Amino acid sequence: MPTDTAQDAQAPAPRVPEAAVPPSEAVTPLIRGIAVLRRLTESGGILSLSALERSTGLARSTVDRITSTLARMGYVRLDGRDAIFAPRVMDLGNAYLAALRLPALLDPHADALADELDESVSLAVSDRDGIRFIHQATRRRAMSLSFRIGDLLPAERTAPGALFAAEWTDEDWTRWRERRAADPEDRTFTAVPPRDRARSASDDRAFVRQAAQAATEGWALDDQLIEPGLVAVSVPVRDPHTGQIACAANVVSHTSRHSAADLRDTLLPRLRAAVATMEATLHDAPPPGPGPAPSGLATWTTASKHELGSDFIESLARGLTVLTAFGEGRSALTLTEVSKATGLARATARRALITYEHLGLVTPTRDRGFTLTPRVLSLGFPPLSRTTLPHLATPHLRSLADRLDEPTALAVLTRSGPAPEIQYTAGATTSRVLTVDITVGTRLPADATSLGRVLLTDAFPDVHAQGYALVDQELESGLRSIAVPVRDRAGRVVAAVNVATHAARRTLEDCVTTVLPELSTTAARIQSDFHTASRFTHVPLS
Repeated sequence: MPTDTAQDAQAPAPRVPEAAVPPSEAVTPLIRGIAVLRRLTESGGILSLSALERSTGLARSTVDRITSTLARMGYVRLDGRDAIFAPRVMDLGNAYLAALRLPALLDPHADALADELDESVSLAVSDRDGIRFIHQATRRRAMSLSFRIGDLLPAERTAPGALFAAEWTDEDWTRWRERRAADPEDRTFTAVPPRDRARSASDDRAFVRQAAQAATEGWALDDQLIEPGLVAVSVPVRDPHTGQIACAANVVSHTSRHSAADLRDTLLPRLRAAVATMEATLHDAPPPGPGPAPSGLATWTTASKHELGSDFIESLARGLTVLTAFGEGRSALTLTEVSKATGLARATARRALITYEHLGLVTPTRDRGFTLTPRVLSLGFPPLSRTTLPHLATPHLRSLADRLDEPTALAVLTRSGPAPEIQYTAGATTSRVLTVDITVGTRLPADATSLGRVLLTDAFPDVHAQGYALVDQELESGLRSIAVPVRDRAGRVVAAVNVATHAARRTLEDCVTTVLPELSTTAARIQSDFHTASRFTHVPLS
């Protein structure tokens, strides 16, 4: 009998549903699919199917059908008995961040402040009685923050939480007290360590005082509320049209660099200046134009159902497409607009929106519209928000190597020496007796390799014109390789992918007619994942 993977040990315990009885018109397969996405998120983006079965309480056959559907949508990939998040699941969180618009307008200011202070800077929004990060500009140090975009923290253990609580209604405070009583150790907040002591009434009173002080002073301090050594100061960024808090800008450090008092005295004035610039940006920003809505989704889901049959849950796929109907210039949509954007029938779109309102993923507006909530970021975004280009590329390189039975590699350009070099950052080998085996981290002269010539397009105009580089036995006798570029969202060549072979196995013509199409397809898939992942996060090239 097959044993479970090591990921089983990390599976969260089954939970009580957030609302015991869903509305009669809610879509049950969609509720179950969202539960699977959340369990995967809480487990770091990878979990065995048997662990998903246990943690969700769903039948194994149901888990298999859900993960099969998610794999068809490109949200997960199935590797043996494991389900692993794929970059396309970030489309869900990207839809929320694009509709919110704050990251597009304010991220550059947060990044500039982090560079100026040489400290980590984050932006956070309110999410019921917690705070959720929408941007992280983290310093790379031996001791650095592990928080990610999409992580949810309890309001009372953060500086931004006090700022948001200053605007809470009586209903908000009641919900907060109920949550504190039900979860005194904060175990439902998986991004923070559990409390090391029991909740007390004095703790609650202290947070009420902290919120009142934040309302009066216009800033808040976190003096090691999350864990010992971690300190932060936060200032609200207000919506120029409503005066309410749009988000909170947060500077985070540790006590070996700054005490809490030092943050207040030395960094708070510079944080306030940066926030003033952010608010001016919000004030001056023109209204967003409507971005392109997704197209053909309903047709695609129908075709997938015809192809996969019972392994594809059409109601789950259609429901998930509703979230991607939102985006830049489409922050609030009516039922009719959602139906038009997705191609779904009004009744289908309506039931999906009812389900999402029940799950806290959308909220109704006063003019009969709907908006996404920050909770959408809980659907796969945090584990992938710290990904790298080599991590994104590796599954595609492995697939290409298996198809061609030739080694493949990803490389970037480095200029640390007198002449430009390439550095191998990812690769996949084969089981041939005679094969190319260049390990990750190896550096080679750029102008002698196909990878380097793709990256040095100015020096090799013919490569730029034809879109690939073919090098025949110039680096080493018998070694033949062909490479194509990988571009960032701005169209710049930032990496290259190649296939290497022995000259006795493939002719030059075969490299172009047989290998190049497969290689180009793989590069396009890597590039697509890279563009998805880097829309609102920084994706390191190595």
